[in-house]
Amino acid sequence: MKILHTSDWHLGQHFMGKSRKNEHKALITWLFECVEVRAIDVVIIAGDIFDTGSPPSYARELYNQLVLGLHQRGCQLVIVAGNHDSVSMLNESRSLLAELNTYVVSSAKPNETNEHVVRLYRKGSTDAGALLCAIPYIRPRDIFQSEAGLDERSKQGLLAEQIKDFYHDVYQLAQQEAKELGGLPILGSGHLTTLGASVSESVREIYVGTLESFPVDYFPAFSYLALGHIHRPQKVSGLDHVRYSGSPIPLSFDEVATQKNMVLVDYSSSHTAPDIHIIEIPLFQALLSVSGELEQVVKALKEEESKLDRSQNEAMRLWAEVTLISDEYVSDLYRQLQQAIEGLDIDLLRVKRQLKTQAQSMPQGTKETLAELSVEQVFERCLNSAGIEEDGDKLTGLFKQHYQAMLTQQQELDNEDL
Repeated sequence: MKILHTSDWHLGQHFMGKSRKNEHKALITWLFECVEVRAIDVVIIAGDIFDTGSPPSYARELYNQLVLGLHQRGCQLVIVAGNHDSVSMLNESRSLLAELNTYVVSSAKPNETNEHVVRLYRKGSTDAGALLCAIPYIRPRDIFQSEAGLDERSKQGLLAEQIKDFYHDVYQLAQQEAKELGGLPILGSGHLTTLGASVSESVREIYVGTLESFPVDYFPAFSYLALGHIHRPQKVSGLDHVRYSGSPIPLSFDEVATQKNMVLVDYSSSHTAPDIHIIEIPLFQALLSVSGELEQVVKALKEEESKLDRSQNEAMRLWAEVTLISDEYVSDLYRQLQQAIEGLDIDLLRVKRQLKTQAQSMPQGTKETLAELSVEQVFERCLNSAGIEEDGDKLTGLFKQHYQAMLTQQQELDNEDL
């Protein structure tokens, strides 16, 4: 059985005033070809199928095309809601889409855990090949039951425990069903931030109550966990079977350098440990983020514009973000830049200025922020910046040992507070 994990489509998104309609249309066409060529049985979209709760009509039309196209190809579709999705809007067509082999989970239902256990089927088969614990974005009102007299820290711990309990309740029900069906792999889904996940500019931070991130060891022992919300594709805590697929198209300029992927989870050879493959997604819109002095920027823009692939779209234009490193006024620089690229198929979506003194004080070739680094990575950067090479491994080992001890102690204190 082959299952394709994707998320964060954001149908209806506008990128600095530009519609993504053509990109999403091309993405759907590409997905249909992928499903056919790779014999995909199930597609899971782990949240944020839409960009807003009231998407434009063309976004709803693309949604319908996706559902119908996969149904025609005998491929099951499971959609779990994200923080951008409207529960009521997804529920409007939920029963109708069920007739088209599409299962929609719009909200968390702790009192109806059976609604979250979804049977996944192979093409042309009436026998389930796997089970999915389909958990969407969890809104506080759906699950959180506060207690009087708790401070914020205690509320965080209580909320994390309640989410953990919800996941395990659904997983326990799935285990019973898997046993009745003769033993099936159990997958999970989620739309949230886990500890250590690397975010991007386009990710609007979400909090379940005051909970910023969810510990990965709170999840049940899924054979694969399909996560959404973070737009950069990545493993979580180095675990091969716990992944963010990332968004299928760049949703901000700082994602331009990131290869967009979907994750193929293949149970053909094993029911317990699937083979996991990364499927690279082509870029459907030319994007460029460039910085430098005016002459450098103009050269880079012209070179990138000359590479535009118009075989699929004759009207293709380059969308560019420019950071001009100069002490001149922005307005004058912008005029010079516009004149230099006049007549070229380039849309300047954002132009910024950075003073030369600021640029010289910043490390070259890095855009990392603390939000993108784990605690261990920050420690490694500190060692490197201090020039400590001798005993580096020993210091790193001691740091990890004490850091883990601190986390354990903190967890014990939280449990005492509860």
